[in-house]
Amino acid sequence: MSWQSALACWYLRRQFRPETLKPRIDVERARALTARRAWSPRVPGGWRLRELYGADDTPLRGEWVERADRAPATKNAGPTIMYCHGGGYYFCSPRTHRSIVFGLATRADAAVFSLDYRLAPEHRFPAALDDATAAYRQLIVDGIAPESIIIAGDSAGGGLALATLVALRDAGDAMPAGGLLFSPWTDLAATGASIRTNDALDPMFSGSAIERAGKVYLGDTPATHPYASPVYADLHGLPPLFIMAGSTEVLLDDSRRVADNARAAGVDCELEVWNKMPHVWPIFAPFIPEGNRALDCAASFVRRVTSRAAQPSSAMSIV
Repeated sequence: MSWQSALACWYLRRQFRPETLKPRIDVERARALTARRAWSPRVPGGWRLRELYGADDTPLRGEWVERADRAPATKNAGPTIMYCHGGGYYFCSPRTHRSIVFGLATRADAAVFSLDYRLAPEHRFPAALDDATAAYRQLIVDGIAPESIIIAGDSAGGGLALATLVALRDAGDAMPAGGLLFSPWTDLAATGASIRTNDALDPMFSGSAIERAGKVYLGDTPATHPYASPVYADLHGLPPLFIMAGSTEVLLDDSRRVADNARAAGVDCELEVWNKMPHVWPIFAPFIPEGNRALDCAASFVRRVTSRAAQPSSAMSIV
């Protein structure tokens, strides 16, 4: 564990985790704090950022990161990543997650579309899922080949990415090349053992906060609905999955159980558990070296599966 990641954990434990110990969730406070603290990296040299936040930009409302020397993402332009940001379904945005998105784009030489899906509680389940499936379908309509697309996300966005894959499969849509999940939140019922066993170890979340956060998004929907909590979904027929989680996360079992379920369903799934890394540590790139290495690994997966060179893997590794 680098001193940089140790410093990040120290900061999270003192500034973020206390908010999760409060008995109720203050949505507006979470949004305000995130907006104030968000650091936005510069657009990498040779790349461009297209912000699409107009009323007419739906279903592709959000941000594109593309090579400046290429036309906007088209059928033969290489890999395309559709990214779903985290934030418990009720805060954060494409802007808060640019460090991950820019890092993936440059490392994988991929166009990345970061989706600005609707947030709860103004828009509860299945609004985010509807937005994600509509965005994917629009990418196909626009001429991007399914086999060149990766659906990715972190935390709530990781759960959303997986739920989107399940919903697309159920609807008979052409499957993308793969799914990339950073510390995914896949069980809004908060039944994983790590909710308890890692409660004192996680520098970012208290275990008790997870179920409370789920209710903000779910409303009256059961927490075990497979499109809200894809750990309960049948995962057969999904494309290759690459999952990364930290060993001390309260959400660790959200990744472990998905990996087990995916392999049992015959899905090519790789899970990496990184020692003592905080929730969604790639967001701290380029400041912590583990974040940089995680993005390198993720980009390798993107290149591999979009070039049709994926090899089955069922090993779980401790990094």
